[in-house]
Amino acid sequence: MSEKILFLAHTEPNGSLSRIALEALSAARAIGGGLIVGLVGGRVPDADAIGGCGATRFLAVEGDAFAQPRYATDAAAVEKLCRESGATLIVAPHTSRWARVLPGVAQRLGGRIDTHLTALAAEGPLCATRWFYRQRMEAVLDRAQRPWFLMLDSGVAAPYAGASASAHIEYLVPEITASMLRTTVIGKQSPQSGQQTIRPDAALLFVAGAGWTKKQKDGRVNIETAAKLISGFLEISQASLGSSKSLVDLSGEGQAVLPFLSHLNQVGQTGSTPRHPKGLATCCHGEEPHVVGWRFIKERRAVNLDPNCGWARGKADVLYVADAFAVLARVNALLELMKVPQSKTTYR
Repeated sequence: MSEKILFLAHTEPNGSLSRIALEALSAARAIGGGLIVGLVGGRVPDADAIGGCGATRFLAVEGDAFAQPRYATDAAAVEKLCRESGATLIVAPHTSRWARVLPGVAQRLGGRIDTHLTALAAEGPLCATRWFYRQRMEAVLDRAQRPWFLMLDSGVAAPYAGASASAHIEYLVPEITASMLRTTVIGKQSPQSGQQTIRPDAALLFVAGAGWTKKQKDGRVNIETAAKLISGFLEISQASLGSSKSLVDLSGEGQAVLPFLSHLNQVGQTGSTPRHPKGLATCCHGEEPHVVGWRFIKERRAVNLDPNCGWARGKADVLYVADAFAVLARVNALLELMKVPQSKTTYR
């Protein structure tokens, strides 16, 4: 029996769909079967941008009650969309908003849910892939239970970029009670640009290893210099900062560490698995627990003084055998020059 697929996404404040949502739409289209689009948000102006995706219906729940993430209202909206569509498969991007809501909706509908999926295979019975045990074991899952909720991580597919076409939206109105509106958003707090180090959409992931906190050529530990070089590079390049487990663990051992570093920056092993297009590792040993976190990075480079380090053994596309302090100082100087408009010189 052909599956009925519901692509489920929440809109951004301006009514558009995020990149990860468009990636999930591409994955949903590749499954095959009847496709239905379901949108939730404070404003769903039109679906013409994805009108050519091949969906047979476009459903939406919109209004002020759905402008901000809230479990009660989001769950009511998603449940309404699922019941109206009659979908057996619900494909959604793994965003923080959906991660809080979809497990509860799956329970209400008597279905099952799998999160952090990294691939879908539609040849034969539908199978989903995800990683377990700190990303060391890959599992391929299939389920007979329906509805089946599939939450996809970023990087699973290319973002949908089909031609726009006119799309007729059917607006649904879930039942919202006063008790559902008790939770309100009173504002947002964001770190200053100079303090922000985690940028999921950055083109480059810069990873700092424990070597930054070791004794350098002058026989001293130069934490202040390391912090200045790295923070300066992050501010100019707008790269995202990652770190190895060995560097993060130093804080628990009472040793000096980079002041802007936390466990949230950890990549690989017990950390995150980023999907930036490019990665640059500095002062990292490059052993397997750390490299696990680089599985989905397409271009990998490293800077290390040891030509026999783990990065040199096939784990990096390019290894620069050099002092990371000197390299980053030179790179920062070149980036600063690129920011300054060059004045014209008049010759007489």
